[in-house]
Amino acid sequence: MSDPTYALPTMPSSAPEDPRAPDPVAAALGNASLLGVGYLMLRRRRLALAAVAGSAVLVFMLVTTASRSYEVAVLVWWAAVVVHGWFLARGGGGRGTARRQRLVALGITLPVLLVVGLLRFDAFRIGRSVTEARESGDCARVSTAQDRVWFGHRVADAPLTARGDEAVAACDRLRTARAELSRALTGDTEALADGFGTLASVLAKGGNEKTVEATLNGFLGRLPAKDPCDTAAVTDWLRDRGRSHDVLDRAADTAALTAPAALVGCGDDLLADDRWEEARTYYERLLDRYPGSGLADRARKGARKATLSAELANVSNLLSAETGTQPEYCAAPAKYSGAKPMGKGTNPALFYASDENGTASGYPKQFPGSWKAHDAADAVLVVCMGEDTFGDSVETCPYRSESSGAVGYVSFHKIEIPVKVYELRTGRLVADRKIQISGTSCPSTIFTAENTVSMYVDPSTSDVRSAFRPLVVR
Repeated sequence: MSDPTYALPTMPSSAPEDPRAPDPVAAALGNASLLGVGYLMLRRRRLALAAVAGSAVLVFMLVTTASRSYEVAVLVWWAAVVVHGWFLARGGGGRGTARRQRLVALGITLPVLLVVGLLRFDAFRIGRSVTEARESGDCARVSTAQDRVWFGHRVADAPLTARGDEAVAACDRLRTARAELSRALTGDTEALADGFGTLASVLAKGGNEKTVEATLNGFLGRLPAKDPCDTAAVTDWLRDRGRSHDVLDRAADTAALTAPAALVGCGDDLLADDRWEEARTYYERLLDRYPGSGLADRARKGARKATLSAELANVSNLLSAETGTQPEYCAAPAKYSGAKPMGKGTNPALFYASDENGTASGYPKQFPGSWKAHDAADAVLVVCMGEDTFGDSVETCPYRSESSGAVGYVSFHKIEIPVKVYELRTGRLVADRKIQISGTSCPSTIFTAENTVSMYVDPSTSDVRSAFRPLVVR
């Protein structure tokens, strides 16, 4: 009897397919969404959470910093999770199962990538609109274009949207500059310096040339200001501003065109307000800086008028004496260049006595009108009279006192007055001497103290005039 024969069962060449085994391509596609889908397909929940957390952190840093380095980091991270998903799923998945897994992964990842792509393209269009607005100098359009940016655009292309934010920030600073320059039109040079400082700082950031130029043009277009003195303050500052070799230097050219009229106009206004020294300063500034200006003749006339007005005001002030005193002019004379020069004939004068209650104070009343000036504006001379004293003795006569019967002798003297005569036009002392006034002496009766030994003669109007005539008539 023969031994039974046993046949060994035939072993399959490979393990049967597991319909749940992940496909490497599907895992890679799922992870390409940056949502950890590939790891979920691999049943690696912790890795999926880590992938989502890592993606969230990188996107957050990208949006908040808008740094290109973080944008590169996101791409590296994306590539890393894609490769890692494929690596973990190697050797798994059947054909039918792989197709279904790939479709699921693609159905999740494709919309994500499509949305990111569309948002990135829209961010590019917005960025181009912002750039075009900046290049045309239109800050309003810059803000309008950038207002279309939302969080999705910042995720899709953070650096590009950040450049738009920088453009808006620059325009905000230019609005501040416009406000500062508007204040400067009131003559506020500190605000003017602040405004140009703001323009310079914005200009230092590339791409803002046109918006800065538009802001500068708006300011320069408002010159001249309503008040010529305010305009002069602005143009003086612009003229003295150091060259920066950029678009801001155009301000100096505008100042050169505007300044002459502003300087003359300011001088005229100050002259009308009796601020003569200040007015002359503005006229002379024009003549020094713009001698070839068509307004130079007007400035010369204004400066002359201001000078004369200032001199006249000074002389009038010096001639204003306090009650009972001689005016300061007699001790510290000054010139009034508008006065007529002393010459032949009658030279109208202003007469001042040392004491308004003294004898000399009454003499001008006896002078003819042609000798007397009304004020410094029409005077040629200023005559300062000192205190009268006894001059030369004229005659001595005996008198008997009615009370005692005693006989005494009284000597009659001319009236001597020290005088100083100044030419008003130059303030020069032209005469410094003592004049003596004659008169009648030895009247039949005198009324005086009993022991009086000297008396003045009694001058007539002609005697007074004769003494003073050589001072004013030549």
